Amino acid sequence: MRFFRSLFGQVVIALIAGILVGVLYPAFGVALKPLGDGFIKLVKMIIPVIVFCVVVHGIYGAGELRKVGRVGLKALIYFEVVTSLALVLGLALAYLFHPGTGMNIDISTLDASAMGGYVDSATKVRDAGFADFLLKLIPVTVISAFTSGDVLQVLLISLIFGCALSLIGEKAAPVAALIDSLSAAFFKAMGFIIRLAPLGVLGAIAFTVGKYGIGSLKQLGLLVLLFYGAVALFVVVILGSILRFSSGLGIFRFIRYLREELLVVLATASSDSVLPQIMRKLENMGVKDTTVGLVIPTGYSFNLDAFSIYLTLAAVFIAQATNTPLAMSDLLAILAVALITSKGAHGVPGSAIVILAATLSAIPAIPVVGLVLVLSIDWFIGIARALGNLLGNCVATVVVAAWEKDIDIERARAVLDGDASVGWAYDEERVRKGRLSRA
Repeated sequence: MRFFRSLFGQVVIALIAGILVGVLYPAFGVALKPLGDGFIKLVKMIIPVIVFCVVVHGIYGAGELRKVGRVGLKALIYFEVVTSLALVLGLALAYLFHPGTGMNIDISTLDASAMGGYVDSATKVRDAGFADFLLKLIPVTVISAFTSGDVLQVLLISLIFGCALSLIGEKAAPVAALIDSLSAAFFKAMGFIIRLAPLGVLGAIAFTVGKYGIGSLKQLGLLVLLFYGAVALFVVVILGSILRFSSGLGIFRFIRYLREELLVVLATASSDSVLPQIMRKLENMGVKDTTVGLVIPTGYSFNLDAFSIYLTLAAVFIAQATNTPLAMSDLLAILAVALITSKGAHGVPGSAIVILAATLSAIPAIPVVGLVLVLSIDWFIGIARALGNLLGNCVATVVVAAWEKDIDIERARAVLDGDASVGWAYDEERVRKGRLSRA
């Protein structure tokens, strides 16, 4: 049967099986955690080299460095505007639904020891200035960027190397051809790894249900429900409108096209686990590889839409739960600080709690110890954060590509409509037209 042979079908079956294992054999479900962790590690080990190959070859193929800079600038402007909308949405929903009102938490009764090293890490994030942020982008050595797995450091090296190849000209053609071959090989290797996604999903969901119980999937409180609703609203209304206005494409067909990757993210609560596949699928839609290579990796650090919603929503929730009054100046401070601290989220262990702590520590009115209230539900919140962040970056790529006319809209419509005659013919098409030519 076609459904059972497809990756989507296998992931769905693994999701159901993981829930059943967690309910019936919770101890065994918890023991399956290494399956999920191992799958994510396999994907992460290959991400740096794929980003390098895609960005370098994309810049070389583009030929015009001014265009590369223009794409990057437009992407950053888009990120800031949409992130601001997400922050305001989180703030507005918190005041509309009052998820923390009535809890009447006495902060003196909260166990601050549960915060562990979060506050220390948050202090480092808060105190780090713009200069420190820029210095962090520079790796100790070229090799260390790849070994650390820092996508922004890899992106910096890729930009420098790609620009150098572009300026060398035709002499760089053999190097570009080698990088193109490496890219094809690593994407093929990623194809092997992604076939293990059902095992990763099984392990991740079995661990969650086994450890927290089936009730943990449905009785998470108003904050969790409100956040899931906020992300859905943001994706369907805001991102959907932006996508439709800029490219004429529909958000629901776009989501259906990415359903396999979204299911993996749902089970693993990590958008890193599908980064290479997402880049491949966007290229298959007809988005130019230069744009994909620049926007997606940058967006993973600068365009965290769902994360931004959570920052303001959780900050006001804690204030409401602890009966802390907030003045308009406090709300504006939350927006301003969150706009900056959200950029440091990717790659920080326990990033959501750390960045939220960094945000609150800059707002004296809100007790940082209130973070204890959201620690227990952070994993479940993380599922929607990862899904929203991923969709936000995919939409951003299509939008920037549409602005730059770097997307074949007719091809994109055909792919989203499920036209089998178009799907996955893009690689062959690029080879036939001479992918290495510098048009």
